[in-house]
Amino acid sequence: MADLADAQVVDPGIDETIKKLTPERIEEVINQVLTKETAARFKVYLQTCVHCGLCSDACHTYLSRDKDPDFAPVAKVKDTIWEMIKRKGKVDGEFIKKCARIAFTECGVCRRCSMYCPFGIDIAYLMMTVRRICSLLGVVPQYLQDTTNSHAATMNQMWVQQDDWIDTLIWQEEDARDELEGVRIPLDREGAEIMYSVIGPEPKILAQLIANMAIIFKVAKADWTMPSLDGWDNSNMAMYSGDFEVMGRVERLHWDRAVQLKVKKVVMGECGHAFRGAVYDGPKWLGWKRPPIKMVHAVEYYYELLKSGRIKITNKVKEPVTVQDPCNIVRGRGLHQKLRYIMNELCEDFRDVDPRFEHNYCCAAGGGVINCGPPWKLSRMKSIRVKAEQFAETGADLIVTPCHNCHSGIEDIVGHYKLGMHVKFISELLVKAIDLGQDKQEAAENSIKQPSAEVPA
Repeated sequence: MADLADAQVVDPGIDETIKKLTPERIEEVINQVLTKETAARFKVYLQTCVHCGLCSDACHTYLSRDKDPDFAPVAKVKDTIWEMIKRKGKVDGEFIKKCARIAFTECGVCRRCSMYCPFGIDIAYLMMTVRRICSLLGVVPQYLQDTTNSHAATMNQMWVQQDDWIDTLIWQEEDARDELEGVRIPLDREGAEIMYSVIGPEPKILAQLIANMAIIFKVAKADWTMPSLDGWDNSNMAMYSGDFEVMGRVERLHWDRAVQLKVKKVVMGECGHAFRGAVYDGPKWLGWKRPPIKMVHAVEYYYELLKSGRIKITNKVKEPVTVQDPCNIVRGRGLHQKLRYIMNELCEDFRDVDPRFEHNYCCAAGGGVINCGPPWKLSRMKSIRVKAEQFAETGADLIVTPCHNCHSGIEDIVGHYKLGMHVKFISELLVKAIDLGQDKQEAAENSIKQPSAEVPA
């Protein structure tokens, strides 16, 4: 049976909201989603599944919890959306509470299970449908809902106010100049080649990453800009809470800002879910065929700079380094080879993980799981033992994670399982390794071993 301790976690966003539900409201919302928001794809997936269970060994939760069948992907679907259909929406609040726990905290919608399904059923899509129903009923983990509320009120994930945003950019421009003379963070430059897009945690708790990127752009002689107004944040956690209306608002404003600036492309920082929201889920909800402007992820951009020689590595990382494959840019975008090119260019002792590439395990933080907050942290750690074992086998000192959720989630794994590793973004290593000019190189070398300031969830 599933761990009873997980089912007993106290979360007001789930426990209190179900008390306000009526059977009529639950039935209405379930049937609204099933009849008006799903179509042939949904029906085909449900009718195609033969309950073979081959998806089970793909799931990190199932593997980490000693192959408890309750945590198999097919069980998660059977215990939620299939039951809703079978009962024609006639379920109670306690059932919805169980669905919320399964869909939000036991599944990272990472799509690894779909790769093992003989029919290619997108189980993550089915679980997102469960989240959508829970969201419309107001049954969402409190911390995740707070993040969605922040998007709705401030158009960014971390309640960053307008003056705080500008002050942070000024501060980071000054810090970047301490490393490299002449660095600028240009705002609202119409017609620039690049608009650089970040996510909410950067100005809030990881501002140094903005300075890092300003240095990289300076060395590469890039023509770039950032928006001064709302639309700068592309971390769309509303996508994972099931509030697709807020998700659409966030993405529309982001793309409107890029169009207003008349840029040729958007470079997205090191974040997987933000890339997914901007390029795939957000545009689909808005009814767009594709985004109005090309977007490239930071991994693609770093690869382009290194491959073309616009930046050059002069001080390779000497410590043993391994890497995480973020689900949304590897399984979802296929950037694994470009990521490995960067790692091999950057590191003297790169040690790959096994399994790797699109077969790599999810970090159990993405998909909004880490945003469910502290009440669910121990449950998340139970569900990711296989990831800790995978990293330990590499014997590396550093883990590179080109995604914010991966970074925070793996920081938790390192601490919980006492791996003794440091977790880094690519940019943190890149600014210490590229040719900044002889006068700054010695200072860069001396600071490479300092751990990141990522705040654990």
